[in-house]
Amino acid sequence: MAPAVYGYHAHVYFDANSEPVADRLKAALMGKFHVEVGPNSGGAVGPHPVPQFQMIFTNEQFQTVMPWLMLNREGLDILIHPLTDDMVDDHTVYACWLGNPIELSLGHMKRRGYPEALLPKAA
Repeated sequence: MAPAVYGYHAHVYFDANSEPVADRLKAALMGKFHVEVGPNSGGAVGPHPVPQFQMIFTNEQFQTVMPWLMLNREGLDILIHPLTDDMVDDHTVYACWLGNPIELSLGHMKRRGYPEALLPKAA
């Protein structure tokens, strides 16, 4: 039986040279979609070993957000994963990459669900 999916995260990775591209992509996302976009991490955070920003979106938004990211990522590497009750599988088994995969630091991740702050807000 497939796990329940509560929404999605997209993690947009960048470095010092591509940060302006990431900022432009972030602004476009916020202007086009009603999604939650976090700040630039500035460095490693959680399982993400390089700077990134996170976007949270709903199941219903997947069909519009995902194709838009495919066509407008401007060469940035993006991890898109579902939000189920297993963080490890979400970042590995169920993960979808646009561009080149980044090796994640999964050693400290738990096989549990997400805190409320990391789930999409009710519309």
